[in-house]
Amino acid sequence: MPIIKTVNGKHPQIPAGTFVAENATILGDVEMGSECSIWYNAVIRGDVHFIKMGDKVNVQDGAVIHATYQKSPTTIGNNVSIGHNAIVHGCTIHDNVLVGMGSIIMDDCIVESNSIIAAGAVVTKNTHVKSGSIYAGVPAKKVKDISQELISGEIDRIANNYVKYSSWFKE
Repeated sequence: MPIIKTVNGKHPQIPAGTFVAENATILGDVEMGSECSIWYNAVIRGDVHFIKMGDKVNVQDGAVIHATYQKSPTTIGNNVSIGHNAIVHGCTIHDNVLVGMGSIIMDDCIVESNSIIAAGAVVTKNTHVKSGSIYAGVPAKKVKDISQELISGEIDRIANNYVKYSSWFKE
């Protein structure tokens, strides 16, 4: 059974049909949209501020989503993939975004729609990723504009695949 706990009177809002892996942890003020999936060893801690997630968000194995106490909540739009072992902390991620494996997005960052944060990138505090950008490196910088092929071939494909994958695990 996953760990799903109320913290300070706030209970996670998880729609019916959401896949939550047996060892995932979801705490406190967390609200999810439809067709989300929370994978093995993922942690979503809405204990110090709220976390809002749109539709078709997948939080892959080992990823951590958190916020900063009384200061920086975390908001994630629709059709977003949070890659394995990524950290998303106190930031805003708009629709149609791929957050690569092992990347870190810090407090008060804004990642606009149709963007990719490359695997291993560190997006430092207050960075504003403009729509249609690919950011990579440590610290992360814009490396190029995204193509329509990457939007449909990577961002959409991965989000749609995770809806499919999660259906394999539902009883």
